[in-house]
Amino acid sequence: MRDSDLDDLFAQVRQPVAVPADLMARVLADADAAQPVSAPRPPQTGLLAGFWAAIGGFGGVAGLSSAAVAGAWIGFAQPMALTTLTDSLLTGDVVAETVNILPGFDDFLDEG
Repeated sequence: MRDSDLDDLFAQVRQPVAVPADLMARVLADADAAQPVSAPRPPQTGLLAGFWAAIGGFGGVAGLSSAAVAGAWIGFAQPMALTTLTDSLLTGDVVAETVNILPGFDDFLDEG
């Protein structure tokens, strides 16, 4: 067998095969008949359905829950590298003050 024989075989394979139109029509009709038909789902309405749609379905819930668990873990465990970093950045006399963003009713009763 020569190299040109192999090229001739590949050239024959590349040529399109003529399929009769009635055969193609029957094959496509059989394929359409074999497709499963599913009943349409009624649209979900309500508060919970709107919430699921707003956060992105199960993927959104998975992302939010993993972020919440990671945040709780970092806040509770407080890795040693994080405390070392904050101690090196906050050197000297650092005074931490709190600000009351949501005042109570008593704060509005002050006169003057």
